[in-house]
Amino acid sequence: GKTSLAVNLSIALAKAGRRVVLFDADLQLANIDVILGLKPEFNLQHVVAEEKTLEEILADGPGGIRVATGGSAVSSLMSAGPKRMATFLSQIDSLAETTDYIIYDTGAGLDGRVSAFIKQAQEVILVATPDPTSVTDAYATAKIAYRRDPSAQIRVVVNQINNDIEGQAVYRTLQSTVSQFLKKELTLLGFVNKDDAVATAVRKRTPFMIGSKDSQAAKDVVSLAKKVMKHELHIASAEPHIALAA
Repeated sequence: GKTSLAVNLSIALAKAGRRVVLFDADLQLANIDVILGLKPEFNLQHVVAEEKTLEEILADGPGGIRVATGGSAVSSLMSAGPKRMATFLSQIDSLAETTDYIIYDTGAGLDGRVSAFIKQAQEVILVATPDPTSVTDAYATAKIAYRRDPSAQIRVVVNQINNDIEGQAVYRTLQSTVSQFLKKELTLLGFVNKDDAVATAVRKRTPFMIGSKDSQAAKDVVSLAKKVMKHELHIASAEPHIALAA
């Protein structure tokens, strides 16, 4: 549910008056265009090929967001060397004058390109579910993030919960592991309840923040967005970069 959360959190921030770019940073399975029903003429592949700038490939998405889609397979970026990757990432800074938030929907796992986007972000949101394997993956991602930046700000969203008690239990388990082995403290951002509206939204290719804005999931995401915005003053950046990882 990480991509769905990235999409709907972006829309919630945009509805609150923020200028948001949603960046499809899942370079192996880029699918935000499919989820949103977008058919952009250009994508990140054109940026990597130096045919277009990052600003030029941004597509208008629902709810007032702009979207940088990844294309079906950005193989050239996956195989790019450090210098080329750095040149690509530097283009993101050019969005500062027209953007309040950049939300990275990163790929799963610990690929070097994933950690590059995590490093680019001022804040990391770990998305976990009650599934034990999800908690394990979240811990592994936190470990990589802290290794790259010991002062990293990492907050946790527990997704697809049945109730707050379950969400608190998942967070405590993750925090206990991080505290024991990494000597770090995570911060709980909030929960998103399990909701049939989410699956319906995916099938209809319409974000639930648009098609089911009165659903419990939408209310939960609005609450997350308010907490993210409340944190704005603590982020010393013209446009905060937030990476959603799992």
